[in-house]
Amino acid sequence: MSGVRDKIWFLREGLFAKYVIALVGLVVFVLAVNGAMEIWISYRGIKTTLNDGMSEKAEATAKHIEQSMADLERQISWATRAYSNTVELRRADYAQLLRQVPQVSQLSLLDPKGHEQLRLSRRTVNVGSNLDFSRDISFTEAVARGTGYAPPYFRGEHPYMSIALSHSDSNVTVAEIDLDFLTEFFGDAQVGKVAFGYVVDGRGQVLASSSKGPEVAKSLSALPQVAAVIKPGGAPLSAGTDSAGHDVLTTSSAVPKLGWYVFYEQPTAQALTPIRDQMVRIALLIALGLVVAIIAGTIMARRMLVPITALRAGARRLGAGEFGHRIEVKTSDELEELANQFNSMAGQLAETYSDLEWKVKERTRDLAQSINELKVLEEVGRAVASSLDLNAVLPTVAARALEITHADAVLIYGYDATGRQFNLTEAIGIDKDAEGGHRAIDEAGSPLGDAAAKAEPISIPNLDATSEHPLRDMAVAAGFHSVLVVPLVDQQGILGSLVVLRRSAGAFSPNLIGLMKTFAHQSVLAMRNARLFSEVDHKSRELLSANDTVRQQADKLQEQTDQLRDWNRSLEQRVETQLGEIERIRRLERFLAPQVAQLIASSDGHDALLDSHRREVTVVFCDLRGFTAFTESTEPEEAMNVLREYHAALGELIFRYEGTLDRYAGDGVMILFNAPIQFEDHTARAVRMAVEMRDAIGELTGKWRNRGHNLGFGIGIALGYATLGQIGFEQRLEYAAIGSVTNLASRLCDEAKAHQIVVSRRVYGMVEPWVEGRPIDDLNLKGFNHPVLAAEILSWREEVDNVVDAAASTARRKKTS
Repeated sequence: MSGVRDKIWFLREGLFAKYVIALVGLVVFVLAVNGAMEIWISYRGIKTTLNDGMSEKAEATAKHIEQSMADLERQISWATRAYSNTVELRRADYAQLLRQVPQVSQLSLLDPKGHEQLRLSRRTVNVGSNLDFSRDISFTEAVARGTGYAPPYFRGEHPYMSIALSHSDSNVTVAEIDLDFLTEFFGDAQVGKVAFGYVVDGRGQVLASSSKGPEVAKSLSALPQVAAVIKPGGAPLSAGTDSAGHDVLTTSSAVPKLGWYVFYEQPTAQALTPIRDQMVRIALLIALGLVVAIIAGTIMARRMLVPITALRAGARRLGAGEFGHRIEVKTSDELEELANQFNSMAGQLAETYSDLEWKVKERTRDLAQSINELKVLEEVGRAVASSLDLNAVLPTVAARALEITHADAVLIYGYDATGRQFNLTEAIGIDKDAEGGHRAIDEAGSPLGDAAAKAEPISIPNLDATSEHPLRDMAVAAGFHSVLVVPLVDQQGILGSLVVLRRSAGAFSPNLIGLMKTFAHQSVLAMRNARLFSEVDHKSRELLSANDTVRQQADKLQEQTDQLRDWNRSLEQRVETQLGEIERIRRLERFLAPQVAQLIASSDGHDALLDSHRREVTVVFCDLRGFTAFTESTEPEEAMNVLREYHAALGELIFRYEGTLDRYAGDGVMILFNAPIQFEDHTARAVRMAVEMRDAIGELTGKWRNRGHNLGFGIGIALGYATLGQIGFEQRLEYAAIGSVTNLASRLCDEAKAHQIVVSRRVYGMVEPWVEGRPIDDLNLKGFNHPVLAAEILSWREEVDNVVDAAASTARRKKTS
């Protein structure tokens, strides 16, 4: 029954199963790898072929669309002829163009300011509507570049776009194009039976599509292949999804001039049909290979079953101790050689087993003796370590050593490092007070010194055969004939030596020497602990004495601590006062020049300057011309860079002329003069600062123009009375001016053209001796019922003697304060 179970195990879990599984796995692996490689190669070939074909179609369609738009632009340009210089002539040209070009649905004539003068469609005519198209993107691009394209738009599901062309007389013709003709490029003949194509604008909206493609006017910006190409710097994808969420193979081609993209796509399931057929063939081939491998593996494994079973049964009997059993295998191969080796090994095991029994008995006796010695050693170690008194430890060590060695006498010598000699401190079995030269033994030339130097025991089996030295003479005189010297040493140095004496001559056994070496280590530990305890006890007495001294010093330290506490209290008051001063400066520097803030903060009572009051002030408003359009057409990072350069240039001049920065509002800046610090020449300061601002920003606008930014700079200045003071809440306070003078400065700034300084007539009268200027026409300003007298500041006269000098004025103000 056991043999049947073994055979079943061999078939299911033994070599038989492993060989069959290995052969089957190898065949299946090779077929699977080959099939996978063929499928991969076929997949790459089919995908590459489809992508190349669709890419060619997409590029051809994109070129046709671009050519068609170029033809339309050329046909529309015919209507911009220079000799058609009246509205009627333009109307006749537009009517002829509508008849000849069906793609054009409407034509409009715009004057140089973008106002519509004529609009002509196939159904309506509108003359002189004067509608404002100056902000239309097609008009602005046509003025700037000669030709402008507006983004496509839809009426229902019908796509349109505008093309604008500039005339030689600065007029602009805007043509509305019906984009329905784009569908002609996506017929079944061009696209194919399975694939579909479509074109999208820069926002992902479908402008035209094949019969199987997506609906016109539908937004496909969420599709991965469309999102990849319309985003800045995006790269086209080779795979994506259609509007229904199905996987597709996709290619795209751009129409650069219009910012459109042409897509040709084919469902992945239909494109990979040949791959599925190939996978079915490979699966059938793997199944056939699996059957053949199972049959071949079974036949080969069964041929190995019989000899391996015989080897397994023989090994089991040898393992059970039947060393007389021999394995019979006749296969004339490695298995027969293995059986012969098993038989040879069985004979050797039989011989070895008999020798091993004898050695085990001998080792058992030795182990029993060693166990007894270890028990004694453990008891000795416990007894030696139980005392911390050195005078009690040494007699215990000597007594236990005598007990372990069964010797006749034991001596313990202590080591004097200063005199480099060993002194007798304890003895058992011999009178240590007897006269002789053994009480003090020099280290040099003695067995004690040699043993300590080597840190190993020295055994002398016969003292009569050794040279003379004090230990030998004492031992022989007392009737001892053999000696064992065990050094008492550790990592810290030499403590002494343990000497074991026997009356009979003969060598000490190695086991006893090793046992005494271990005993010596324990004894050294006990002696070290006893010495350490004595030292600790001595130190404790010294610490008690030092404690009184420390207590006296502590009383002195307490007195000094009280003095330090008083000094700290005074220091905290000074620090609190300085922190309050710093906080005042920090609040003031939020809206004042640093030197003004320092002046106010350093003068007692000047905080009242920030309380509400009424005073005559000069208000300066300035901002950038064209900044709103600039921010709409450029990246936010570039806009922030321009603002940083702009604010840095203005801030330096504001602080130089000691103006009060009221607020920043994007590109708009408001500055006050004569508040909160009063200046007799506050109006002159404001005007001269404005002139320098105009020059500084003029240099910046030149740099901005090189970077493609068309910006200007305007300034408005007014003089009048305003209510001044702090506004806001505790965590956020600002210094502000309230009054009509601030509104007047803001309106004058709005009226200023690029690089122009417009001031009220009162300001002009205050600085007329120092400036080059001219009066300008009365201004009708928003919020003012009567026209406002104004003037333009052209330059500052550098040769005038009483020019504003900020540094001198600051010096005079410091003297007066």
